[in-house]
Amino acid sequence: FRLQSIYGYDSSLGSWHPVLRSIIAFVVFLLIWAGVISVGVVLFEVNYHEDARVWVEHSQYAALAICLMHLYIQRYMVKGVSHPGGPREKKIRRVPQWDEGVRSLPSCFGADATDATDATDGAVASGARKSFWDNIMDNNSSSSNSNNSDKKQSRWRCAVAEDSHEVTTLKFSGVKGAGMTGEPSGRQMWTLDEDKSCATQVDEALVQKLACGGREYDGFDPSKNPNSCDKIFRAQQIRNKMREGVVPPSLDFKPSTAAEAAKKGFHFYSMLQTEDGHWAGDYGGPHFLMPGIIIAWYVMGKPEELLDAHQRQMMLHYLSVHQQSDGGWGTHIESPSTMFGTVMCYVSMRLLGAPKDSEACTKAQAFISNEGGAVFTSSWSKFWLCLLGCMEWEGHNSVPPEMWLLPNWFPFHPGRLWCHCRMVYLPMGYLYGSRFVYSDAETDPLIASLRKELYNEPYDTIRWSSTRHHVAPMDNYSPIPLFMKVAQDALAVYETLWIIQPFKRLVRKFGLDFCVDYMAAEDQQTNFIDIGPVNKALNMLSAFHAAGNDAKCATVQKHIMRVPDYLWVAEDGMKMQGYNGSQCWDTSFAIQAMSECRLLDTFSETSANVWTYLERTQILSTEVSTSSPAYEFESAYNREKYYRHVSKGGWPFSTSAHGWPISDCTGEGLKGVLCLRKNSETIKQGVKDGSLNAISDERLYDAVNVMLTLQNEDGGWATYENNRGFGWYEQLNPSEVFGDIMIDYSYVECSMATLTGLAEFHHEFPYHRTKEIRHALDRGKEFMKSIQREDGSWYGSWACCFCYGCWFGIEGLVTAGEPTSSPVIKRCCEFLLSHQRTNGGWGEDFTSCYDKDYAENGMHSYGDDGSGVVNTGWALLALAAAKCDDIIAIRRGVKYLMQRQLPSGDWPQEGIAGVFNRACGITYTAYRNVFPLWALGRCIEVYGRLLNDEISDEDAVKRIQRYRQLEESGLLTRTE
Repeated sequence: FRLQSIYGYDSSLGSWHPVLRSIIAFVVFLLIWAGVISVGVVLFEVNYHEDARVWVEHSQYAALAICLMHLYIQRYMVKGVSHPGGPREKKIRRVPQWDEGVRSLPSCFGADATDATDATDGAVASGARKSFWDNIMDNNSSSSNSNNSDKKQSRWRCAVAEDSHEVTTLKFSGVKGAGMTGEPSGRQMWTLDEDKSCATQVDEALVQKLACGGREYDGFDPSKNPNSCDKIFRAQQIRNKMREGVVPPSLDFKPSTAAEAAKKGFHFYSMLQTEDGHWAGDYGGPHFLMPGIIIAWYVMGKPEELLDAHQRQMMLHYLSVHQQSDGGWGTHIESPSTMFGTVMCYVSMRLLGAPKDSEACTKAQAFISNEGGAVFTSSWSKFWLCLLGCMEWEGHNSVPPEMWLLPNWFPFHPGRLWCHCRMVYLPMGYLYGSRFVYSDAETDPLIASLRKELYNEPYDTIRWSSTRHHVAPMDNYSPIPLFMKVAQDALAVYETLWIIQPFKRLVRKFGLDFCVDYMAAEDQQTNFIDIGPVNKALNMLSAFHAAGNDAKCATVQKHIMRVPDYLWVAEDGMKMQGYNGSQCWDTSFAIQAMSECRLLDTFSETSANVWTYLERTQILSTEVSTSSPAYEFESAYNREKYYRHVSKGGWPFSTSAHGWPISDCTGEGLKGVLCLRKNSETIKQGVKDGSLNAISDERLYDAVNVMLTLQNEDGGWATYENNRGFGWYEQLNPSEVFGDIMIDYSYVECSMATLTGLAEFHHEFPYHRTKEIRHALDRGKEFMKSIQREDGSWYGSWACCFCYGCWFGIEGLVTAGEPTSSPVIKRCCEFLLSHQRTNGGWGEDFTSCYDKDYAENGMHSYGDDGSGVVNTGWALLALAAAKCDDIIAIRRGVKYLMQRQLPSGDWPQEGIAGVFNRACGITYTAYRNVFPLWALGRCIEVYGRLLNDEISDEDAVKRIQRYRQLEESGLLTRTE
């Protein structure tokens, strides 16, 4: 094993070597045994010559008994570290609340880019509020008039793939050394272009109506639903398809069967597909992401190429419309106000030009003051305040970069952390160790004003060191454990004790150098996208500092070129997404749904485009990706040096250029490819005649290798890497607002996606790594059983929540060979059936995730009488996979989905669907299409004519009972 790796951990195998584990266990046993003997000799004055033999004999039996007891307790009594646990005692009781009223986008943009429906003059819709930006501009009417006249014919446009690269390259054409690298496929960015709608005649009223599901648009009103429905993007795609001659679904045709509903739904959804084959959509939701990029923009000297005036206007509008009635902002769009969200958003509004005496800012100041001032915001928010110069570094706990200099075998090493945690605290360590502060903080009047606005006492009188552990209860989802507080206090002494300073300065220099090198590697491996939006902003700011505060440095410019990858425009403004999109994830699901609906060749062009997208998106597997700088880091030496798992052959959550493969995304991507290879004549013929690129068997073998090496020792699968740490790492979690972020746990979602991917691959390639795959399936199945709750459910860690987890749990087990008659499957079905609502649907909201308990009132706020189409889709997918006999429940669920389908074939945007780190919601606008369609297709496949209205409930029940009798007697096969 290389010295650069975590000692004993093989990044290629993805596990500790079995021989090494045995040796370590044996040595530990001997040490314990010797220690027991030594203590016995000392304490009991055992005569070595006469009694040692007897003592040793007794200690052997005692040690053996202790080991057996330990094994028994670990196997049967202690839940694994990946078990998410039961309901939280401290439930979320506060609810978000907004003032009523439609919020319109800035009127300086074209009508299509606003909430207004008047296509001639872009007037604000009747009864709508003016945008925050318009109110600011009204203070200077001449400026406002000038802006409106200049921008009236502009339209926001989502550019994708090669088009997006061309837009960026043109913008940065004069920058020496800057250029786009990596696969362009899947990239999506928003640009403000001249409106060319007059070039081709299209029924714009119909476009807007289709984009709203076939209904008139009421405007964005967060008091009704703070989730955007992606109207702007959907209108763009529909308009483009109509210009190409595609006929949209009839708004007058109402499907009478599930098959008709599925076909109409895919007719509509196929119109939203981008030209490179993926489905794009809003992946926003968290409120603490965009403030990071705004603060970075400000302290870097406000470079126009980073955030131009149009983007800043849209960002300011987004912040203003999501402010709640109490003056605050939540951690995410459905969260009640928190200090974390409020401080970050308020500071951002001020940096973007909002006057401190405006109504919005005055309300925010009052909220912050009532909670004790910004000293009570969470640690991540404090970090950004320190960078901006609005808090002293003494008010933030130490993030020592020299931690990276610890030997890799050290029990708590940063290389063992979950990669998202690791890659956020890496630049944090660099910036903290450098004591970076905005260079003009002491002379900037806005910073001086913020220092007054954010605190309840004069800035210069605050004893910052005494505020390090301050946090408002509303932010304190994961309270800092006592052990971590003691460790942070010790580090505070380390930072200031004079006698330690020479040593600290020496090791800190080496630590900072390592951080610079590691961040540069991350930038190269991800083509400057970086793993996520938080470390994107921090890495860019670190590069700026390392370049001597030069925003024109080529490295900084490469960072700036990739900022648009994270920005999204919707009817609530411009936001920063939780990733550079969810392209591959959504597209993999969509094509499997289409396959189960048996519509792959009905929508042949759509299928062919998906094939092309998935072929281009497999990581480090195309000629473009292998010629990028990222490919150099796939060597064993670099992977071990920078703590990276094998990447080649995996599929990402978003794009190939992003470069981080994930276990479940690889599984779903592989299943998407396999279902197209197997079930689509269009794909078979296209590959045969060369019109479509082939995906070789060797590339599929690479994907399987990634999945097999990602299996954890508990039998489950984590996200990006194997679990390298220990459960007690959570006792060192420095973030109050998130839970379970320290190590890469095994999840039911990742385990199901990988299990089913391996199972379907094994069915097509039965002789490739046969024993390994079978063994992995057996171990994975046992893991999934081990984390099932006593009530039969599975907790969903990446979406809301139990319906989602139950779908993954049942599908994973059934595909891995668990019989549908198994008590494990039956218990889960009973759980789901017990939560079906009176209208036939299922519903949960974000509180299920936060509380780890099924939402008492379902999707009460933003659903349909407590039900939601996405949750209903998940529940039906699970029940159909289990061949549930309750045909009445199935029929009610299917009818619910059909009733909720809109005239266009779309479904309404309801509550937030996604979640991460237990406590933060995130948007998936694609889910409202994909999962109802998939559920319809599967229910048609499993229950067939029993879903039709001409068969009564009583007759359907009798037929199901008859089917089961024939099946049990062997007279009817499962296929029949």
